[in-house]
Amino acid sequence: MGKLSIRVSKKTWLYKFIVLLNWLAALLLLVSVLASYINPAFAWIIALIGIAYPYILVVNLIFILYWLLLLDRAILISLAVILAGYPVLRNHFQFTWSQPPPLQEANTFKFLSFNTRLFDVYGWTDRIDTRSRIFNLIKQEAPQILSIQEFYTSTSRSGFNSLDSLKALQQSPYVHVAYTATKWGTDHWGIATFSTFPIIRKGNILFNEITNNICIFSDIKINQDTIRVYNIHFQSNRFRKEDYEFLEKPEEQNDKLLASKNILNKIKTASVKRSKQVDAVANHIENSPYPVIVCGDFNDPPSSYTYNKISSNLKDAFVESGTGLGNTYNGLIPLLRIDYILHSPRIKSANFRTIRQNLSDHFPITCKMEILP
Repeated sequence: MGKLSIRVSKKTWLYKFIVLLNWLAALLLLVSVLASYINPAFAWIIALIGIAYPYILVVNLIFILYWLLLLDRAILISLAVILAGYPVLRNHFQFTWSQPPPLQEANTFKFLSFNTRLFDVYGWTDRIDTRSRIFNLIKQEAPQILSIQEFYTSTSRSGFNSLDSLKALQQSPYVHVAYTATKWGTDHWGIATFSTFPIIRKGNILFNEITNNICIFSDIKINQDTIRVYNIHFQSNRFRKEDYEFLEKPEEQNDKLLASKNILNKIKTASVKRSKQVDAVANHIENSPYPVIVCGDFNDPPSSYTYNKISSNLKDAFVESGTGLGNTYNGLIPLLRIDYILHSPRIKSANFRTIRQNLSDHFPITCKMEILP
């Protein structure tokens, strides 16, 4: 009788401990969902938890499976929070049961957005043919509107006159390019939008701090309609080589505390800067006289203030016609979706795809679009 009592006591203690861990995981998941509504300028640590949403979700799914095997009602702890945050869940993962109605082919155009990482000018991919592979992909996809972040072109470096090469590839003279840095008068870094349709107006949204980040907008005439395309590259965390080395192999770092503090400080700084940039762009979008397409590298996941603020009153092409995992970051941290194509309700999107080729630290994203009457 005494031995049986001891077993029950141990089981009860272990049960309560697991339930406590489950409540903690559920609470973190709830905070990561709420990160969408909280400006990082007021609580940047919540923005950090928002970035971890996919991983916290996986932990909660493990708890659900555990309680399901035990047929225990504690399964409701994580299940309730996941269902409450369903809008954020569907922005990360799409499970399409039926195909949406097809677009009217006569009125459609193809759109592609890609952070090219400067066409691998510094050899990050350790392949000498990466730039040509990027151009081959663009040629194969043949988008009518192409938005590029981390654009690089040079008239002095052999084989890197990307501006002229893409104009020829697109078979179009219509391009809107803005540079955030120029050296020697020949090498330029910035952002660019190419179009086979006429660009009738160009504009830039400059941010109020020294940064390589920028937003451009291009008014494009498509048949009898005009749309405004916003091409955005929001503030990045600006990790250096040593930061990536620590994230990849933390056990080899001598001062782990200092390395962790450096990374957290960079995430904090970037989150606050990004929130100011987001507010400026969101206000500009609200005042657009035309239906809009908003695309680019947001450097933030769907469970973020950035996404929630920019996507307000807009549709997400991935949610509308994508499937599976939405991750677009091709770096050390998988599952991150930080590149987007958003659009006004008057524009319809279909056949959204993430092109999973190892050409950059981002995957290109593309879809077909139609301007509704």
